[in-house]
Amino acid sequence: MEGPAHPPVGLPPGHPPGHPRPTPGPPPARPRLQGLKPRPTPGRDRMLAGMRRTSFANWPCSIARTMDLLGDWWTPLVLREAFYGVRRFDAFQQSLGIARNTLTDRLRRLVDEGLMEKQPYQNEPVRHDYVLTDKGRDFYGVLMAMNAWGDRWLAGEQGAPVVFHHERCGRQGHAEVVCSECGEPMTATDTRPRLGPGYPPRLAERPDVRERFAD
Repeated sequence: MEGPAHPPVGLPPGHPPGHPRPTPGPPPARPRLQGLKPRPTPGRDRMLAGMRRTSFANWPCSIARTMDLLGDWWTPLVLREAFYGVRRFDAFQQSLGIARNTLTDRLRRLVDEGLMEKQPYQNEPVRHDYVLTDKGRDFYGVLMAMNAWGDRWLAGEQGAPVVFHHERCGRQGHAEVVCSECGEPMTATDTRPRLGPGYPPRLAERPDVRERFAD
């Protein structure tokens, strides 16, 4: 698929050149009751699977590349179930209420991208467990950061639906993004993006890129 005429500079707050700013959508739907699985929607899933979408795989931004790998809302939920200990296809399908063809596609993508691997547990017929790899287990921090944000802004008066017990310290806690050098939280007010060694030199010369990463 052809990309935009001028490759985007790749930071989440902005919009790719030439793309209009999205207009506000309708108010969010009422939350589902706890414990209910989403209703399978195979027709919609087939429609979305057949839609062509812009690939972010070559954008000079790790956020965009990660979103290209995830593809939609099902993939992080599949990974969430894997961290809960789910390993088999039918168990993923039952816990998520996802259409089987959609689940097949998401698991195949996770295996192809190296986040999961297939381990046979039955020969006739051949059946596999889907097991997290080191690359997949490293995604746990992403899910924890998403969970912490959801607990703060979406949980409501009832409080967090799931809490996390940190076995190393024996306390209940939540994830925070901190600096690897000083240990202090990294927030939007005190963190600035800078061009890294993997940023394409030809894009680094663009005026809009220089302005975005200026001191």
